Amino acid sequence: MELKGKCAIVTGAARGIGRGISLKLAEAGVNVALVDLGSPADPTLTYDLAAQTELNRTVEEVKSRGVRASAILADVTKWADCQRMAKEAEAALGAIDILCNNAGIIAVGPVESFAEETWNRLMDVNVKGVFLCSKACIPAIRKRGGGSIVNTASVAGKTGHGNVSAYCTSKFAVVGFTQSLAEELGPDNIRVNAVCPGFLHTAMWSDVLDPVVAPGLGVNREAAFDEYVARNTFLRRAQTPDDIGDAVVYLCRADNITGVALNVAGGAEMH
Repeated sequence: MELKGKCAIVTGAARGIGRGISLKLAEAGVNVALVDLGSPADPTLTYDLAAQTELNRTVEEVKSRGVRASAILADVTKWADCQRMAKEAEAALGAIDILCNNAGIIAVGPVESFAEETWNRLMDVNVKGVFLCSKACIPAIRKRGGGSIVNTASVAGKTGHGNVSAYCTSKFAVVGFTQSLAEELGPDNIRVNAVCPGFLHTAMWSDVLDPVVAPGLGVNREAAFDEYVARNTFLRRAQTPDDIGDAVVYLCRADNITGVALNVAGGAEMH
């Protein structure tokens, strides 16, 4: 698919991977509706989500690439918000050709003491959000004669690990949903793929995972990420939001690829 002039929605777009995806799509000539919650505080999480100011700043960065961009505040766990998101994006950009379901959260802890409320919140954002946004946008993409849906899964959706059971479960679900929806929408020329990021030093890592992995590595929190990457990737280097953005652009362009879950992890995951 030629991307120049196409129109995309990216959820969880304010910072981190979502920002990287949005900027790489813009560099390819895609107009982008950037969606985020705009509310940092979540009582079920131990870290802050992105603020509206971060979303607005990323929108301006996207516009600086010479494309149209719009900020949309929406909660991907609410059907009414997802319907409004699709309508506002179509009104602002003129169409929807691409949907990037990137919004996601993380929480860690052993199953025995993991709060049911936190489990439910992860499933709502990471799984239900992908379902609702896809459901809301499919009619608009179908009207265009086809397009691309790219879901952000994770290497944690390929191999499970202790103390991140909720996150792993949610990302396994995203991979399964991707495969099912790819078969369902194939006749409509809508390709559905997932990208599986490896290790990026975003807020999820710095605020949540660094303190968890540091003791097992025998290092302090500040050294934990680099040490983990060095021990667990073939290429001995971390991934970046730009890396994930490049993969998403590739999947959006690749006309004969659907149903795949593409690892971008420096060799850390091979399944």
